[in-house]
Amino acid sequence: MNLPPQLPNHADAPVRDSGLHQEFTALRDALASEIVGQSLLVDRLLTALLADGHLLVEGAPGLAKTTAIRALASRIDASFARIQFTPDLLPADLTGTDIWRSQEGRFEFQAGPIFHPILLADEINRAPAKVQSALLEAMGERQVTVGRNTYPLPDVFLVMATQNPIEQEGTFPLPEAQLDRFLMHVRIGYPDASAETEILRLARERALRAMRPQPSTIEKISLQKIEQARREVLELHMAPQLERYLVALVLASRDASAYDAKLAKRIAWGASPRGSIALERCARARAWLANRDYVTPDDIRGVAADVLRHRVLPSYEAAAEGWDGERLVAALLECVPLP
Repeated sequence: MNLPPQLPNHADAPVRDSGLHQEFTALRDALASEIVGQSLLVDRLLTALLADGHLLVEGAPGLAKTTAIRALASRIDASFARIQFTPDLLPADLTGTDIWRSQEGRFEFQAGPIFHPILLADEINRAPAKVQSALLEAMGERQVTVGRNTYPLPDVFLVMATQNPIEQEGTFPLPEAQLDRFLMHVRIGYPDASAETEILRLARERALRAMRPQPSTIEKISLQKIEQARREVLELHMAPQLERYLVALVLASRDASAYDAKLAKRIAWGASPRGSIALERCARARAWLANRDYVTPDDIRGVAADVLRHRVLPSYEAAAEGWDGERLVAALLECVPLP
């Protein structure tokens, strides 16, 4: 591998000629052409896929959250399932259950939708705590236990959970400890005027294609190639001073008094070591998607908000003043010096 002796200054300089990377670039371009005006969501979906983590997406209804994960699943050689979370959902509706076969005199396990490699958990905050816990345990442990038996989940297992910030009646907000299971918490907004015009055109084209269905010609990426890409991501070079900068950011989220005494009082809880791991994995995935085999400071800073906003909690006084995790992370990025 091409290992730079010092921190590189040219963050976008390509250094790899990888057919695998070209396939993922084509995948990103295809998703961007279909999911107009949500380039951040497309980028974070691929980052989560490469970093082997899960995504929580927050945005108003109608912002292509469901369309994005469906488009990604249609281009990966793996099965996909969508679960609409509702207050009457049961854990067995996710995990599956043992079915009694009276003719054979035995129980047979019938797997639930959680065993699909690509899973959409729509409106996750509408389900009660037991259902949320069943999903989040599977995300963290990569296995499901039903009765006395434990069943492993697929090696490639991506959950995209959604929630909208508009309707709060009848919802069960995710506790902070459970939010920590998500690799990233992404917030998306409305598209601009030009993107909205393009969305209208695409909607017409899709309606016409639905009236004249054609055989699918989409080339899908295999699960083996995804695992190979993940290995390449883990093999990227990260300079020691960058590792120290990453750790300094996370440590400052727990105690920022060495940088800013006022900021330290505004933070009630900082990121756990899981946050450090997530920040490193996402920075590596961002560098890989940029076709580099080394990580830069911009890679860390570029994903810090989505990785840490749900892991850094404001104090009661700071929350009353309008501070939230995103604002605290922005303040940390300003006060922790670059390497």
